[in-house]
Amino acid sequence: MSEFEAYRGLFVAESRENHENLVKNLLILEKGPDQNAIDEIFRSVHTLKGASASMGFAEMERLCHAMEDVFQLVRSGTAEITEDLCSLLLACSDLLEQMIDDVEGGGDTSSMNADKQVNALKAWIEQRGGGKAQKKATAPAAKARDATPATETEPSDNSGGLPEYDLQVTVASECMMKDVRALLAIGNLESLGTILSLNPSKEAIDEGNFDGVLTIRIASDAGEEALKTAASGTEIADVDVKPAAKQEPASPKKPTDADKKPAAATADKSREIKNLRVDIHQLDHIMNLVEDLVINRGRLKQIAEQHRIKEMDEAIGMVERSVSDLQNLMMNIRMIPLNQIFNRLPRVVRDVAIYDSKEVEFVIEGGETELDRSVMDGLNDPLLHLIRNSVNHGIESPDAREKAGKPRKGFVKLSAYRDRDNVIIKLTDDGAGINVEKVKSKAIEKGLITQDTANTLTTDQAVDLLFQPGFSTADKISDISGRGVGLDVVKRSIESLKGTIRVETTPGKGSCFELLLPPTMAIVDVMIVRINGRRLGIPISSIVEVANFKRDATHFIGKGEAVLLRDEVLQLMWLNDMVGLSEVCEILIVVQYEKRKCCIPVDLVEGQQEVVVKPLSKLIGNTRGVSGITILGDGEVIPVLDVNTIA
Repeated sequence: MSEFEAYRGLFVAESRENHENLVKNLLILEKGPDQNAIDEIFRSVHTLKGASASMGFAEMERLCHAMEDVFQLVRSGTAEITEDLCSLLLACSDLLEQMIDDVEGGGDTSSMNADKQVNALKAWIEQRGGGKAQKKATAPAAKARDATPATETEPSDNSGGLPEYDLQVTVASECMMKDVRALLAIGNLESLGTILSLNPSKEAIDEGNFDGVLTIRIASDAGEEALKTAASGTEIADVDVKPAAKQEPASPKKPTDADKKPAAATADKSREIKNLRVDIHQLDHIMNLVEDLVINRGRLKQIAEQHRIKEMDEAIGMVERSVSDLQNLMMNIRMIPLNQIFNRLPRVVRDVAIYDSKEVEFVIEGGETELDRSVMDGLNDPLLHLIRNSVNHGIESPDAREKAGKPRKGFVKLSAYRDRDNVIIKLTDDGAGINVEKVKSKAIEKGLITQDTANTLTTDQAVDLLFQPGFSTADKISDISGRGVGLDVVKRSIESLKGTIRVETTPGKGSCFELLLPPTMAIVDVMIVRINGRRLGIPISSIVEVANFKRDATHFIGKGEAVLLRDEVLQLMWLNDMVGLSEVCEILIVVQYEKRKCCIPVDLVEGQQEVVVKPLSKLIGNTRGVSGITILGDGEVIPVLDVNTIA
């Protein structure tokens, strides 16, 4: 693999972070002036431009350069951010994302023509009379890119009188290609000012004469923080920035001091590397190995109990503790903050609101709440559907809101928090709420229910109709809604994640969609039960209680059987189709899904066990009532019940 290809992945990872920061701050800036957002955008565009120039991605560099010119005017106070300009910059950010995708796929952005966006940005600058000023401002930077001095003894001229800074960049000791990483850092800094001296020189670094420490003097008006950000990144152990002292004739001692300082810095700072980028497939593989250890831990424990060997019991006890700690550690490593998804949603809200000519304030809380990657992967589409639904169907037009005595700007809030072992995500809006009568009439129109049935439906039952496949309350098909694909997909996706969805609505005041999700899907506590000689697993999180069962206490209600337990009438769910008819059943396992309870009669409760739940094979497909299978300590494969579909 060439050095260029080795750094392609690093470039993509850093560029995605900068792109996300760019979009996030553009949306902040659209709401009103914010100097911090302007500075963040400027740094992100600077870094993207420098990195793309270093890697030779010309089209990406050209686009970033044009965006930088625009923000130079904004930053200096010459121009203001308008909605049109923000839309143009977001369109540019979309093209940047496509370019990053192209680079990740092995391209070089040459197939991405940025003429349309670049010309639009230049036209905007010319309308503000900023063309000449920009040419003057960018001239020194152009010179800096063309001519970087070879060594410290051949300084460039700083005729502009810009502040000068000394930087010491230390590349991490474990970096496989220190020279290429150093050249990337130099390229980033060149975009911020004029490099006056460089030690070692670019030629020396190209030839491989580089020990991991780079000393740079730069003239720039970007400030210390911007310079530090530009030089920092993955595999950079430390960046030290300080204002340059007045130049004095070099003394013989200085090289010796300089030689000592980098060595000390490398030794001291290498311990400060706290984050590593790890391929997610490697984490998945480790997780599979941990799951195998959990299964075999149960097997060893069972063997030890059978043979009653004291020394073996002690050894297995230590192994059991180690496996438990490893399992908990692995679970924590796989946990990802919800911000990974939440940060993309403000853009969705903005686009839908503009499309519908609505005004919406969007607030996010609890983005730091963590979920397992396996759960997170399936959450993106459901949240996207719910957000669009909330803005498109929930929030009224500004005029309608004004007539109803509400603020013209609607309010949508997305929040997340932990509740015991689960994660709860709530999406609340102050819109019109769900029109139950309209839902009923649409359901009758589509043949889902009859008029007689509609008359008997409660509000909750009517709201449940929204989750039927093909159902939509939109009067016409648009780019946002009306195709009948949406909430049914949300419900299926959430249930596939072993979660639940609940809706609360108040006509005229708004709606709340609540998602309840397990933090992880891989390893769960189950109760092992036996029916008709066969064993099953029931997730502990779904069990309410275990009670005695007498057959003569059952009652027939319609075609079903029920039992009176603690002043509640609970339906009996016989699992005859799965395990056959049992004549022994003397125990009731009471399970709950949302607010619905039911009872599963069983012969025997064997105990509680922590197991690994594996999905069913594609050959078998989805089986209603079964969420997956697990292997017990004695090697028996048993099904784990899906209480959601049973209840």
